[in-house]
Amino acid sequence: MRKFDVLTGVAAPLLRANVDTDAIIPSREMKSVSKQGLAEGLFAGWRYTTVGGREPDPGFVLNQPAYAGASILLAGDNFGCGSSREHAVWALAEYGIRVVVAPSFAPIFHGNCVRNGILPVRLDAASIARLAAAVVPDPRHRTVTVDLQQQRITAPDGLEFPFRIAPEEREMLLEGLDAIDLTLKLREAVAAFHARDRERRPWIYLQ
Repeated sequence: MRKFDVLTGVAAPLLRANVDTDAIIPSREMKSVSKQGLAEGLFAGWRYTTVGGREPDPGFVLNQPAYAGASILLAGDNFGCGSSREHAVWALAEYGIRVVVAPSFAPIFHGNCVRNGILPVRLDAASIARLAAAVVPDPRHRTVTVDLQQQRITAPDGLEFPFRIAPEEREMLLEGLDAIDLTLKLREAVAAFHARDRERRPWIYLQ
């Protein structure tokens, strides 16, 4: 998994509440179980003028030149609700989104973000609105910095917002570990337990 430390990038405001996973990646766009080839279908129902088409809707934020190459998404409450499809996170990651900032996330979506190298930041709605207002005049030059080490967001006009993330999730993102990698860090302790247990209960181990 790609490590996350400090990111400075364009922040795109999508300040809608209850954006579900079918809006993030419609089911019609999920044509394989691979993590590849999903970016084009990201927000397809909003990015394109017709269902199944590919003509960009100029009114959608990610289609606007000022937000080209956005790596930070400023979102509304309950982001990633609905189904548990991990394709939604895969699509965001392939598109280039590394951080999603929202007042709250659906729990499964939040976990999927962490396990795929996307940092989900919980920040109150008023602070997110201030962030969005700060970047709007010139998003490509008024960038936002997200520092996971310091757990802080720095924005134009001297704005700073601290945030908190669970220690285990922070470790996974900083070190680029998935859940299996995190468990394997304990391999020596697991091996020691097995050795002790084999001596204490040898009858449960196949000879």
